Amino acid sequence: MQQNPREQHATPDKDAIALLPEFSRLGLDRITLVSDGPQAQTASAALRQARAWGFDTESKPTFKVGEVSDGPHVLQLSTPERAWVFQLHDPACRAVAAELMALPGIAKAGFGLGDDRKRILHKLGVEPMGVLELNTVFRERGYRKDMGVKGAVAVLFQQRFAKSKKAATSNWAAPRLTESQLVYAANDAYAAIRVFNALGL
Repeated sequence: MQQNPREQHATPDKDAIALLPEFSRLGLDRITLVSDGPQAQTASAALRQARAWGFDTESKPTFKVGEVSDGPHVLQLSTPERAWVFQLHDPACRAVAAELMALPGIAKAGFGLGDDRKRILHKLGVEPMGVLELNTVFRERGYRKDMGVKGAVAVLFQQRFAKSKKAATSNWAAPRLTESQLVYAANDAYAAIRVFNALGL
């Protein structure tokens, strides 16, 4: 049986991606840290102007066998212009984050969101509405392998999305986030909204 050629897209491998120019990330001037209620309200007002957000979460890593994460500790939401990084230890900030995640009518796009959905339900007490797993979109368009943010940025922009392993495994429950944590978290969400828009969704 002849296969539909539309279903035959290869995902670029690590070596091919390494040769690409770097994806232009959001700098600290376009990243807002949100750690209390008033900051969260300001962020919410800005975010509600958009029709879609890039979305991701970060949780403090667990290292012991059987240790259960009480994450997410951080929620990132981004428009194509700016990203907001919510720290979820403050109850007022958490309440606004829950409202935003439960908002219908705004797409919340990201990669590998299965865990994020479960954790948000557990931590914020809401079922996230309008969540769009971008990997599913790529699969529907004929990419067989899980795409992930790096593969998606390589395919759509011919650019390399750099990720810091050190930031990824850092303590996201810390009361003060470092600049490298902010840049890492914000750009995961920012890349997702850029991909969402490039896919014409």
